[in-house]
Amino acid sequence: MTLSRRAALGLIAGASALPHIAGAASARPGVVATTGMIADTARRIAGDLIDVRALMGPGVDPHSYRQTRSDIVALTRADLILRHGLYLEAQLEKLFARMAKRSTLVAVGEATPAEFLIAHPDYDNKFDPHVWMVPALWAHASRAIRDALTALLPDEAETIAARAEDFLTDIARLDAYALETLTSVPEPARVLLTAHDAFGYFGRAYGFEVIGIQGISTESEAGLNRISELVEMLASRKISAVFVESSVSDRNTRALIEGAAARDHEVRIGGELYSDAMGAEGSYEGTYIGMIDHNVTTIAAALGGTVPSRGMNGRLAQAS
Repeated sequence: MTLSRRAALGLIAGASALPHIAGAASARPGVVATTGMIADTARRIAGDLIDVRALMGPGVDPHSYRQTRSDIVALTRADLILRHGLYLEAQLEKLFARMAKRSTLVAVGEATPAEFLIAHPDYDNKFDPHVWMVPALWAHASRAIRDALTALLPDEAETIAARAEDFLTDIARLDAYALETLTSVPEPARVLLTAHDAFGYFGRAYGFEVIGIQGISTESEAGLNRISELVEMLASRKISAVFVESSVSDRNTRALIEGAAARDHEVRIGGELYSDAMGAEGSYEGTYIGMIDHNVTTIAAALGGTVPSRGMNGRLAQAS
């Protein structure tokens, strides 16, 4: 259930009088994160020092997500709100602008240095928000999360710093795995076609041509002309695999496959990728490390690379 602006304002006012998460049910501070990637990183860095709630679970599209009644209550009670920023949570921008006057909000994606950001092709001063796709870039957001948690729990600064360093080490190992594994894909096959343009940073980092059926935001629609153009490209360039995304409808991808078949060119689905949301809660793919391990391993395997059968840590749910 989503809320109108008036209803949201009323809930914010009412919820402000309620005790914070920490005081209501736990001695630990309450942290609300918008995405699963942010929530998982906060848990890795602070462990059981905090209670973390993610607003958006597996399969949820952050570009179109609108707050619910329970979200308003959780956000208002939180001791800290960690959002991504870079206009990822587009439908929550006005809500966060109001909440910033009374709550501690940190836009962790905006810790990415400006020189590393990819400009939005259609809007001035807006950027591709999908920085988590490259572990080396997510390290900047992770440090911002570390700093926000340290400010929240100054007496635990040493513990938080040590756990953050462990996580950053894991991120560096993941980045090295991605580079080695994706480099094994033959150069002519390094074309990644997905449901929407979420893999721009990925392509730049690892040398892949990335093509999204939709734009950077899933709010943009792919018209018939776009589908026809991509069918022509698939057939003329002999591209044999495309990818679906867990948080985006596969309707357009299926249309591409059918269109290519009508041109006597066979295209298969190379696998499902995690773009704007992680895997199932409690699974390895439901962690940031597992999400990227899955994507890297799935892409490399589908496009002719050499990969370990169950990914970097041998924990992927399905063998490649």
